[in-house]
Amino acid sequence: MLTVNEIFYSIQGESTYAGRPCVFVRLTACDLRCSWCDTPYAFHEGRKRPVEDVLAEVERFECTLVEVTGGEPLLQDDVYPLMESLLERGATVLLETGGHCSTERVPASVVTILDVKCPGSGEAHRNDWSNLERLRPHDEVKFVVTDRADYEYARDVITRRGLAARAAAVHVSPVHGVMDARTLSEWVLADKLPARVQLQLHKFIWDPATRGV
Repeated sequence: MLTVNEIFYSIQGESTYAGRPCVFVRLTACDLRCSWCDTPYAFHEGRKRPVEDVLAEVERFECTLVEVTGGEPLLQDDVYPLMESLLERGATVLLETGGHCSTERVPASVVTILDVKCPGSGEAHRNDWSNLERLRPHDEVKFVVTDRADYEYARDVITRRGLAARAAAVHVSPVHGVMDARTLSEWVLADKLPARVQLQLHKFIWDPATRGV
């Protein structure tokens, strides 16, 4: 049984899959409280649903790209059979996770998008650094940046841990409406940082406060 906040069909707004149609399965609950969180409604809102019920709704969209997100999806034990079943049905499965829960049980074929928390989030002390050791060549890493201190933190982690050689992509993402994307881009260029500047595409297509997109 899963506690599900929402299931919707939209354009993928982040990662190397940005721009592609995607079904999102947003699970309820998160034990982090990042300062810039844009989905606080997923902390508590949701209802219990059997895994088979979730799979049936996903299949109705006839889309082969599915993202499991939250909240923090790895807090729910039934997320693992959900991901396994999606893979068995031929889906490309993306997992968006906050980086503080172990990814050890994530199925090998799932594309893990690991969010390494920077100091500006208020949750950097919660990072599970062992997750970086479990990165697979198809996985991706993301840093959400609020200011110069966050950028330098992300730059140091990316460089010191050689992330560009160990993941399919490394993203630095400005907090929408807080961190200027041009400034962040100039920092990346000046440092020749092996990372992508990532904007949240859906927040430019729809109003940033719109849910279900």
